[in-house]
Amino acid sequence: MKILFLDQFSEMGGAQRSLLETLAAVEQRGWQAWAAVPGAGQLVGQLQARNVPVTEIPCGPYHSGTKTIADALRFVADRKAQVRILGDLMNRVSFDLIFVNGPRLLPAAAVLASRQRTAVVFRAHSHIPQRSALNLAARSVRRANATVAACSDSVLQLFRGYIDPAKLEVIANGVPEIQFRERAFGRQAGWRIGVVGRISPEKGQAEFVHAAALLHPKFPNAKFLICGAPLFADPAYFNRVQSQARGLPVEFLGWRDDVASVFADLDLLVVPSRQEGMGRVVVEAFSAGVPVVAYPTGGIPELVVDGETGFLAPEKSSEALADRIATVMTTQPDSLRRIVANARQTWERSYTLAVYQERITDLMERSVSLCRAERETATPQRHI
Repeated sequence: MKILFLDQFSEMGGAQRSLLETLAAVEQRGWQAWAAVPGAGQLVGQLQARNVPVTEIPCGPYHSGTKTIADALRFVADRKAQVRILGDLMNRVSFDLIFVNGPRLLPAAAVLASRQRTAVVFRAHSHIPQRSALNLAARSVRRANATVAACSDSVLQLFRGYIDPAKLEVIANGVPEIQFRERAFGRQAGWRIGVVGRISPEKGQAEFVHAAALLHPKFPNAKFLICGAPLFADPAYFNRVQSQARGLPVEFLGWRDDVASVFADLDLLVVPSRQEGMGRVVVEAFSAGVPVVAYPTGGIPELVVDGETGFLAPEKSSEALADRIATVMTTQPDSLRRIVANARQTWERSYTLAVYQERITDLMERSVSLCRAERETATPQRHI
């Protein structure tokens, strides 16, 4: 089977790590892969290291949040160029499946899939907050007759009412094992509390710093870590977070590829995201034995059951976040050990990389088989 992977970014984020893990499963099945991405970021290097042919396509950059008129005009021009470049590639290679790893490339994929009757899987990693963008994504999915593989039920709900329910499926991200480590819960000093992920407003680093300012007088020996970089966001937000952190025990680690080492150095993970499709970092913490405090947003409550597999702030505010962190730091060690053990079992049962890879490749195979059957049904029979 020949598969074309499309991604709207060329830098490495959680969605791109998931794409590479999907690619590894494709290779294990003996299938062939091609990729098309914008620019020449780290993802391109990772793909080329796997000997995956990479085609460069235009895609942005666009402003986050509400789009400008210039964004809209650029998007139309990009889509035309994407259709032309990818159309040339598809004329040279007969693909069985297009795997779309981001909504911005859905319109071009829909045009090409409808022309050539190629199967499409759209991997929905996150919420699409703008109604106009969601409508465009839904129309594109319908035109392509695509299957939506959502990372959580929260993300899947966006497409209910737009898409045939038979074309909707939840496939949660799985992550490689991070060695579970017992932690010395119960001490009043020395907690290392961190956020891990790309730095952008929806990820909540500014609120984390505000929470650190509230906690510092009560827990003067606690250390606060911010691991990540402003990959797809305006660097002005990063500058603001750094400014807010001055005078506080907040350390900026930058982008780190050695995720296991980061978690080995944490006592508590904080996820103050205001938009989160699933929260890959949450299940990484589950595997590592790091307790989690998070906002009850998006797909996170599907993972974090308050008091059972982690802790949820009662509302999305820095004050509520600080209060919940303080609760964890003063919880009895036996209770914390029970919660992290529950979380580890949850990872083992539902969120291992092997579980994800089997489910996503099974879906890809079913999508191709169904598309072939639909083509045969639609093809007029010749009578002799």
